[in-house]
Amino acid sequence: MSSAKFLSVFAPATQQQRKENFDNYWEFTQQHGGELLEDEKNLAKKRDRLKHFQDNPVKLRRPLADPDAFYRNYVDMQDDPKSLDRMTLMLTGIYKFARHEWVGIKGAWDAVPDMANSHTVEDKISRVHLAEEFCHVRLFDEMLRTCGLDKVEWVPLGPIKEKIYEQFPKLPGFLMDTPAFVTELMGVTFYCHLHRLLDDVLADEPEVRDRLKELLDEITIDEVAHVGQRRNFVGPIGMKVSKWLVRPFYTMFFNDIPEVGLLFDVEQMIKDGIAFDFNELPEYMIERSWIPSYCKI
Repeated sequence: MSSAKFLSVFAPATQQQRKENFDNYWEFTQQHGGELLEDEKNLAKKRDRLKHFQDNPVKLRRPLADPDAFYRNYVDMQDDPKSLDRMTLMLTGIYKFARHEWVGIKGAWDAVPDMANSHTVEDKISRVHLAEEFCHVRLFDEMLRTCGLDKVEWVPLGPIKEKIYEQFPKLPGFLMDTPAFVTELMGVTFYCHLHRLLDDVLADEPEVRDRLKELLDEITIDEVAHVGQRRNFVGPIGMKVSKWLVRPFYTMFFNDIPEVGLLFDVEQMIKDGIAFDFNELPEYMIERSWIPSYCKI
């Protein structure tokens, strides 16, 4: 068994280390996503990667038995979730998780400076970060289309939740940075568990299983880097608060998506979030992603 290569994401870091890592992350992200296409809320390399998937489509051997069950429940659960098959639950759960991400970045895009008015490395990183998140929603949409669901609409949440997401990026850093870091960590935790679920739910659909894993990998690799990037904003006291926030944040968020409790072990997800140290990620993800220097052994 190989020794660990990485420390906990909650490992301590000096202010100087964090500053150096912001500069390093900015260099990484310019190469990783390519040119920022601000009018499209897109990145050149990400756009090309999505086009590759779209130009080489994969479809289910056996179409969904009841696509109406998905469309009836994907925005709000209308049926008893226990009455739905695991495939439908997985797909509605994917949509609901991605929808929260879409609503959050939609509000943040208008709240943070555009690249022409980004005068610090942190502001520039934030703009590219949001463009990456818009790319993720397109990848999630492609996951659903791969399963034959081409009539999906990305609809707003209720007015109260929309307002919360709209105001969140306007908060000062000492209030925003810690929960922002925990939500990125929650995303990686969810994606890692979803990756394993694909093997189970799509055991009889190997082509679609592998395609969904490819699409999910594109998202996860970015999100792993985002975990490190958001960690960089948080000082020593904030890190203690962050670790404490994992349980209530994961619990509150996943309670809002009934599919999660039926498909995943939420208690294990919480434990994985608290223990997260990059070591369980596959090497091919590590090679394409970014990890803070102070989390490396």
